[in-house]
Amino acid sequence: MLYQTSNPHGGDLYGRTVDLDFSVNTNPLGVPLPVVRAVERSAQFLCQYPDPRCRELTAALASYEAVGEECVLCGCGAAELIYSYCGVIRPDCALMAAPTFSEYASALEAAGSRMMYYRLEAAENFALTDGFLRLLEQTDCQAVFLCNPNNPTGRLIPPALLERIFEICRKRKIRLFVDECFLELSDGGREASLAGRLLEYPGLFLLKAFTKSYGMAGLRLGYCLSGDRALLAEMSRRGQPWNVSLPAQAAGVAALRETAFLEEARELIARERPRLAAELKKLGFRVCPSQANYLLFYSRTELCAPLLERGVLIRNCSNYAGLEAGWYRAAVRKPEENRRLLEVLEEILAQAADGKNADSYGGAPWQRIS
Repeated sequence: MLYQTSNPHGGDLYGRTVDLDFSVNTNPLGVPLPVVRAVERSAQFLCQYPDPRCRELTAALASYEAVGEECVLCGCGAAELIYSYCGVIRPDCALMAAPTFSEYASALEAAGSRMMYYRLEAAENFALTDGFLRLLEQTDCQAVFLCNPNNPTGRLIPPALLERIFEICRKRKIRLFVDECFLELSDGGREASLAGRLLEYPGLFLLKAFTKSYGMAGLRLGYCLSGDRALLAEMSRRGQPWNVSLPAQAAGVAALRETAFLEEARELIARERPRLAAELKKLGFRVCPSQANYLLFYSRTELCAPLLERGVLIRNCSNYAGLEAGWYRAAVRKPEENRRLLEVLEEILAQAADGKNADSYGGAPWQRIS
């Protein structure tokens, strides 16, 4: 648990009144009913320790990902695996984009590593571009951390660019960490996964989780894929044997059968994301084009406090390296929930306009931020 430190992430509903949570990017359909039922059935076995080898879950994951069981390691959420991975490889230097998920840097810092950032530009819609390749060809970093699609921008790495990154890392023997936790809910789904390349390069490491795809944030279930069996063995040795609870294992096995559920969620997101983005733009916000189930946008008006007063939570992104105050992230949810968010935002902007000027961005669209 966190001890005497602030929580930099979304989803903190505790000690406050929240009716709608847009701060976490979980599946807008919630948790599949068969998963809930599997957790309920597991309650009768709570007197038992969970399987420390996650046998049934590992077999189900290997089949789902079309990899060998020896390539799979499960953990108590993706975050545990990030810290375990960084604690094992301990690179002198790691290269990553900015902005991106902050736990990579936190885990690397805990492992004694230094970070090198490749700044993503607002003028380029925060897209990863070929400029990253030039840095990758020259860097002395021993590891690269990428998020695909990126969090908080929602941008997918173009397949051709990702292929070139993979080849450079393989040629230069740079470890390549790719976080695919949001891939199932992004445009095109899991087809963009690098799981089929694991045996080509043992330095490839893929991070996955049930948290976002199946709405299972409270159960804490993640897994990773790698062809480096020695790495996975060392990561396992550094953890405790029962880190994946019995209910989480049962839920994971049940969730992997719910492929229609994921397709339904992707269809909902594909309908609602452009509508939500268009309405946010009408309100005067700068909106980053997204290919995932969340939107990054900029506001000159402070939003978190007045939204929370109305029972709505969004993600303040000012703590991301590479972003300034005023950047926010909102999940794409069901139509009625998205409408409520927009209504509340309109109300807040109207109140702000009464006191001073209405919220709008006065500069050129996607002006470079210094």
